Amino acid sequence: MAEQGKVVVERDVRLDLFRGVGLWMIFLDHIPHDVVSWLTLRNYGFSDAAEFFVFISGYLAGFIYGPIIKTGHFLAALKRLWKRAIEMYVAHIMLFLIFTAQIARTVRKFDNPLYEDEFNVHNFLLHPDTLIGQALTLRYKPVNLDVLPLFITLVATAPFMLWAMVRRPNLTLLGSIVLYICARKFDWNLASYPPGTTWYFNPFAWQLMFVFAAWCGTGGASRIWPIIQSRLAFVLAIAWILFAFLIVMTWHVSALDALVPKWMIKLIYPIDKTDLDMLRFTHFLALAVVVSRYVPRNWPALNYRWLQPLIMCGRHSLPIFCFGVFLSFAAHWILMQYTRGVWEQLAVSAAGFAIMVAIAWVLDRAGEVPDLFVDVEEIDSSKAALVPPI
Repeated sequence: MAEQGKVVVERDVRLDLFRGVGLWMIFLDHIPHDVVSWLTLRNYGFSDAAEFFVFISGYLAGFIYGPIIKTGHFLAALKRLWKRAIEMYVAHIMLFLIFTAQIARTVRKFDNPLYEDEFNVHNFLLHPDTLIGQALTLRYKPVNLDVLPLFITLVATAPFMLWAMVRRPNLTLLGSIVLYICARKFDWNLASYPPGTTWYFNPFAWQLMFVFAAWCGTGGASRIWPIIQSRLAFVLAIAWILFAFLIVMTWHVSALDALVPKWMIKLIYPIDKTDLDMLRFTHFLALAVVVSRYVPRNWPALNYRWLQPLIMCGRHSLPIFCFGVFLSFAAHWILMQYTRGVWEQLAVSAAGFAIMVAIAWVLDRAGEVPDLFVDVEEIDSSKAALVPPI
């Protein structure tokens, strides 16, 4: 719907909720040996929070910017998406500098080189002049900072993908599938640092999740909706989720490993995250089928108070992700430096959640403060502001 040259988009609160869940899972997964991390998805299936974020980002890009490009405003979409990519790039560089400084200070103060090796910052501390350049070109990335470069790449190329998507959606999706297959077959990936290494999240493979989500956001979901809601799709999704659960349980309980046939082990392993193994992709789609069935857009629970902290975090995903990286390192440091008892693990996890929610609350309140130097009409139109893809 166009209104005075603007596209008005109704916010889907479910996406904020799922992004909030994903942020909390990433925070927990980045804390080694934390008992609370048993609540995260990766312990019970093939996929994890990474698939959450890439799919939601691609869906929003298609849902919001697809109609804008379709009406002939390609440059407007290009400007906004590139602005968002630049914001993520600046956030990544600032996060990189502060994160490495935080680790360097910890190493020096407590005389424990374990942290610099564990978080892949040892080379940076030895050769900061060389590694700064590598970081600026997204080739060098410490541990836990791998995912933002992927989003920067996907969002920066999204305008051109969407231009093709609104004209030939099925052919664009087919092209994405072909690129995915070629990337896996011929080992296409971007070079990383040190030489001989590649990106942990291969953008040539992960683009499939992003493009498929954009295809859904530009109308593909409505075309396959009867299939998604069919009983057969639901049964197959539940069966695949249960299969993934049983396989993952063999990773935690060695006695169960013998129950998996040898031919099946050869068939499914390795379940590669770098190149987005199809087992991960289909596991996420199975979860999406089940969730879409029981969590509609007007789901009453979205208004419950106990879900608002997650929704607030999801509304401010980029800053909360950045703060979450610092908080996960701080929690890891506390547990390693002092004690790793269960109660201590529960305490640092709860404290991290509380801080993330507090930051999201502050950002929420700050967003409600009007700019005195902005025209009144501009303030009113901001109520229909577009939702950023990340």
